[in-house]
Amino acid sequence: MKLLLKSVTIIDPQSAHHKKKTDIFIKDGVIGKIGKNISEKADQEIQVKNLHVSRGWFDSSVSFGEPGFEDRETIANGLETAGKSGFTAVVLNPYTQPVLDHSGSIASVRSKAAGHPVSLYPAGALTIKSEGKELAELFDMQEAGAVSFLDYKLPMENPNLLKIALQYARNFNAVVQSFPQENRIAGHGMVNEHKKSTSLGLKGIPNLAEELQVTRDLYLLEYTGGKLHIPTISTEKSVKLIREAKKKGLDVSCSVSVQNLLLDDGELEDFNTNAKLLPPLRTKTDVKALWKGLKDGTIDMVTSDHNPIDVEHKKVEFDNALFGSIGLESAFGALATAANIEEVVKFLTSGKERFNIPNFAIEEQKPADLSLFIPEVEYEFSENDIHSSSKNSVFLGKKLKGKAWGIITGKGIIKNQ
Repeated sequence: MKLLLKSVTIIDPQSAHHKKKTDIFIKDGVIGKIGKNISEKADQEIQVKNLHVSRGWFDSSVSFGEPGFEDRETIANGLETAGKSGFTAVVLNPYTQPVLDHSGSIASVRSKAAGHPVSLYPAGALTIKSEGKELAELFDMQEAGAVSFLDYKLPMENPNLLKIALQYARNFNAVVQSFPQENRIAGHGMVNEHKKSTSLGLKGIPNLAEELQVTRDLYLLEYTGGKLHIPTISTEKSVKLIREAKKKGLDVSCSVSVQNLLLDDGELEDFNTNAKLLPPLRTKTDVKALWKGLKDGTIDMVTSDHNPIDVEHKKVEFDNALFGSIGLESAFGALATAANIEEVVKFLTSGKERFNIPNFAIEEQKPADLSLFIPEVEYEFSENDIHSSSKNSVFLGKKLKGKAWGIITGKGIIKNQ
C-alpha cells in the first residue's frame, strides 16, 4: 500500500526533519521519501490542518481484561482504543482471569493481537496466579514473547522471593517489576493519607507505604545486580530514592501515571470513585516532585495506567469501588495542558528500550511507526471522547489540550473518528 502524508510537522529531535513541515511518502510500511511537494502516486492521501507526526507512542502499563474480564475490555477493542489514542505499542498487564502466568497464556494473547496496527507486548505474572508464593515460568514466558514480569498492583511481600526473581532473571536479561507498596503499612487504605482523607473520613495510604517498599527493593537490587522496574511511583521521596540509586549505578527504571502527574487528592472532594486509584492521588508537593523527576530523567517513562473497570464496580459506595481509571484516550490531552509539545512527545515515546521494543526514527528507509496528532485543540473531555468499553475516567469533565488523530504502522492505519 502507498500512503502520502501532506504538509505534516515532524516532531522527532533525533530526526533531520525535526520541527519541519513536509510530506511523507510511505510504501509497504516503510518511509520512502520525506520532503516538500512529493508527487508520488498513492493509494491514500492524508492532508489535515496542523497535523503533527512523531515516533509511535508507547504505554508501559495497560490492562484490557481479556481473558476473564471481557465485559471491561476485550483485546480487540483495547487495541483499537490505543490506536485511536495515538499509541502504536502497549505492554499488556497480566490483570486477567486467569492471570498470564505461563507460556501458553502469553502465546494466546499475542495471537489475538496478531496483525493489528498496534503492537501488543504482554507482561507475564511474576508469581503463579499472582499469589506471591512461587515464581511463575519466567524464562518460558519470555521465550513465548513476554517483555517483563509483574504481579499487577500486587506488591511482593516476600523479599527473598523478589531477590530470587532478580537473580534468576539475570540469566536471560529480563526486567522484573515490583509494585511499590508495603501492604502492612497501607492496610485497608483507599486514598492518600493527608488532611483530605481525614476531612472526608476515608482510610489513608501514607507515603511511607510506598517509600518503605522502594527502599527495600533498591537494597535487594543492589545485592542481586538484576534489572528492576518500579511502576507508577507517586511520592516526592520515591523520586529521591530512585535518583540516588541511579547515581550509584543500579539498573533501575520507573514510571509515573498521567493521573499522578496531573491531579492531586483534591479530586476526592465529591467522593468520585473514578479518582480511587492505586497508587492514590497524592499532594501538590508530590506532584511537583514527580514533574521534576520526569524532567531530569529520574523517571524514565509516563504511562496512562489504563485500567478499565465495569460500572458495577465503580458506581458504588467509595469503600466498595475498585481502584483504577482508564487513561489511553486522555493521556495526550492531559499532558499537553502542563508541558510543551516536544516534552509531551518525549514522555510518550520513552521507555521502549527498557523492554527491548523497537523505536524507529522518522527517516527515509525506516519502518513507519507513527503517531499523528493535532496539538492545539482545546476541549472538555467527555464520554464522547472515550473508545473503551468501560467509562471510568478520572479526567471526565476536565479541560484538555490536543487530540490524537490516529496512527500509521507497517500493519495499517487507525483513525480517531
